[in-house]
Amino acid sequence: MRLYRLRGRKVCERVLGKGTIWKGKTMLVRYLPGLPRHSAARSSGLYVGTLASARLHSSAVKRNRMRRRCREAFRIVVRELGEPSALSLQLLLIPRSSSLKCPFPEIQEDVRNFLSTITYA
Repeated sequence: MRLYRLRGRKVCERVLGKGTIWKGKTMLVRYLPGLPRHSAARSSGLYVGTLASARLHSSAVKRNRMRRRCREAFRIVVRELGEPSALSLQLLLIPRSSSLKCPFPEIQEDVRNFLSTITYA
């Protein structure tokens, strides 16, 4: 399965407002089934966007590090699991402050827990 970027303010606001929430130790995930409405969304897969507000941490460098760690954990776990390509979701990752200092395998375990709830729901 391939990871795509969830782009656009309106698309991200739609997922944030209407999406179902999943809470983990290192991140929150808002998700909607289906493809986003923008014109580049033509194939099934996971469309992943990130959201880290200034309330999370005052340093932009650290907020960006949290975003990158969460996105990379998704990329690695999805490649490792080899999920069926028929699944299409819009995901908005909202990292928690614990994602900055925790070991990377904990973030990966959070992603595995999220994906297991999605595939069996």
